[in-house]
Amino acid sequence: MVEQPAVADDRAPAPTATLTRTTLVAACLSVAAAQLCLTLPSAINGNIQAHFHSTGSQLAWVTSAFILPTAILELNFGLLGDMFGRKALLVYGGFLLAVGNLVDVVAPTIHLMWVGQALSGIGAAMLFPSSLAVIAAGTPDPGDRAKALARWALSLSIASALGPLIAGVIAELTVYQWVFVVPLIFGVIVGVVNVFAVTDSRAPEGRKLDWPGQITVALALFGLLWATLQGSAAGWGAPAVIIVYVLAVVFLVLFVFVELCSGAPMFKLDLLKIPAFAGAAGVALVGMLGFIGTAYSVSIRVGVVQHRDSLHTAFPFVLVQAIPLLLAPVLSRLLRQVNPRWLLAGGLLPLAVGQFWFAALPISNSSMLALVPPALLLGIGFILVVSSLTAAAVNSVPVGLAGMASAATSLVREFGQVLGPAVISAIMLGQAGSAMAGQLEHAGVSGGQLHAALGANHGGGPLAVVTGDFGDHVHSASLLAMQHGLTIGIVVCGIASLVGAVISVVVIRPAHPELVAV
Repeated sequence: MVEQPAVADDRAPAPTATLTRTTLVAACLSVAAAQLCLTLPSAINGNIQAHFHSTGSQLAWVTSAFILPTAILELNFGLLGDMFGRKALLVYGGFLLAVGNLVDVVAPTIHLMWVGQALSGIGAAMLFPSSLAVIAAGTPDPGDRAKALARWALSLSIASALGPLIAGVIAELTVYQWVFVVPLIFGVIVGVVNVFAVTDSRAPEGRKLDWPGQITVALALFGLLWATLQGSAAGWGAPAVIIVYVLAVVFLVLFVFVELCSGAPMFKLDLLKIPAFAGAAGVALVGMLGFIGTAYSVSIRVGVVQHRDSLHTAFPFVLVQAIPLLLAPVLSRLLRQVNPRWLLAGGLLPLAVGQFWFAALPISNSSMLALVPPALLLGIGFILVVSSLTAAAVNSVPVGLAGMASAATSLVREFGQVLGPAVISAIMLGQAGSAMAGQLEHAGVSGGQLHAALGANHGGGPLAVVTGDFGDHVHSASLLAMQHGLTIGIVVCGIASLVGAVISVVVIRPAHPELVAV
């Protein structure tokens, strides 16, 4: 048996409590509301692009503007929950989610939509770690915790399935802006339910606000995302892109230094010495990057490139999340009886197969039936990864550090989701844009038509060409260029899943929290 490295902590273990049914229900509703906001845009990316005539990088910001504040603020909200109680964060998070979606409903520009998404993301940053922490704090018994975490993960999956379906139906019946009314109402309901249903919990001993840590990690993560998205539009060699990348690395180093020197850090770096926790963090980053990157690519393929309506765009995402509903009866048993690293690897492998399958589908194939097999594989992989990832990370640390561990895991998972659309959009659109001129010339496009198409490609990217009215020859050539970009982007997602599977098997070992000094 491999002994886990000790984590230095001068606090006594947090007192344990019993998880009440109402608290579990409220926690599940909270994570469902936050996840619903994340998945809604996947079915209406085509509507948003057509309405605002946005570029690929602007469209990617609609999702990234939500996930970025979620990733940046989750550690601090995990800390605030430990200090002052998680119930308040669950209440305020629900109401802020509603405010952000109200802004999305009335947004006259895509820039104001980014603001609404960012406000919703801040609300989600309160809900994700707090909902997980109240469960972990109330379930000291591993068996009880496995059952509760399975329900938490199932709630997340149900919301992921309903989000695209709700968006598709509403966008077909009315206008896409009304899609955001649903999470607006849901946010209000969550806020009210949490007022009355949640049994509060906290672990304040030795904790205090870590503003230097929060500021440095926020600047580092924002810089990485901005430079990645801007690099796809302005070029990776652009001075501003290079400078921001360098600054992001500098702030990341400063964050590590600040946390090592702090008497009460927002994140104890010693936790990374625990193989199960460190491995789970690595899998969360690359696994979610690949999964969300694939989802974004599929939404671009179906909704923007193939010009399918929002209901057709929602179809593959509903399939992806239908599998978790079927696996629900056995999920908690799997979490109790199977080593998390094998569950993670067992989820990442079908995820990779589904991604390579998507990459192999020709862009000319617009049949919804062709999307069924890879979508189902993605669904199997997603629920196994999300549920076992949470169990591997939280079960590897003492109960007194459950809030910090859940917030850190959520941060890494969410930042992987932030990087998904950003990285894959940059790769996909960059490759498609580079291939556009060759495809146009190969198709025999010349003269003013060629000049107009190349001008659109330079100014608005390949999406401006494939959605523009430049004639049949230009459209056919632009489809081939987009297929080239989509294939490479989704293959990168598949490789990320394979890397995550290797990390799961090699790095993650059985966790023994009782051997960790607290």
